[in-house]
Amino acid sequence: MPKLKLPNIDDVVAIDIHTHAEEPCGCHADDGYDDFQAQMAEYFKSPNKHPPTVPETAAYYRSKNIAAVIFPVDAERETGFRRYNNYEMLEVASDHLDVLIPFVSIDPHKGKLGAREARKLIEEYGVRGFKFHPTMQGFYANDRMAYPLYEEINNGGAIALFHTGQTGVGSGMPGGMGMRLKYSNPMYMDDVAADFPDLKIILAHPSFPWQEEALSVATHKPNVYIDLSGWSPKYFPPILVRYINSILQDKMLFGSDWPVITPDRWLSDFAKIDIRDEIRPKVLKANARKMLGI
Repeated sequence: MPKLKLPNIDDVVAIDIHTHAEEPCGCHADDGYDDFQAQMAEYFKSPNKHPPTVPETAAYYRSKNIAAVIFPVDAERETGFRRYNNYEMLEVASDHLDVLIPFVSIDPHKGKLGAREARKLIEEYGVRGFKFHPTMQGFYANDRMAYPLYEEINNGGAIALFHTGQTGVGSGMPGGMGMRLKYSNPMYMDDVAADFPDLKIILAHPSFPWQEEALSVATHKPNVYIDLSGWSPKYFPPILVRYINSILQDKMLFGSDWPVITPDRWLSDFAKIDIRDEIRPKVLKANARKMLGI
């Protein structure tokens, strides 16, 4: 397939920086995956009881006139679930580049092999970002094991998007499905931001229970942004709203966490919280557009 093209951002009303790609058939053959997805739908009270396919996701976003960054999560080592192959996902998404901006995911435990894959994805496919989920992948973001992968992402001018804070993954399941929350403290991403000052980093989600740590890192490091996905805005803590309205207004990004939270729900609740009128367009589109370079 040719290098990825970017949507015409002039025509969309918003850019959702955080959506998930699921298996193209909308299900998964691995044992336990259906139980995992059912638990996620219950945790988020999601109307999507079955994971949507990439074309279904594109159709939804096209109907809403919203562009969406979409990615799989490679956490094979820690979860045992087979990943949605990056190349397969890109091939499926390539028919929907009018609304989709595909990112990819590589488990950093894959070492040099993962770094080689990252280089190929950037150079041959034009991939613009990589998703990390420290809790699902079972690593601290500042573990030097991951640095060869970061170096390839940095050299290619791509973005590193890290899950932060508590996760719905495994919530309520025995032992939390083995997921360890400690890995996703945003303070570990501060080392990455310091060691790779030119790498664009997104801290995904309001970072409960480490919200102030996330705000501190984003304030201190020029290359760190925050996406607001995974929570309804009506639950945003006051300090987060205060920073959106002030010193971090140019570094806050709209994200839904589709399919577990829909843009309809997120945008409706965002309209009801106390955000200054001149800042709303920055959060919904302008900040992401600048970061993505489109």
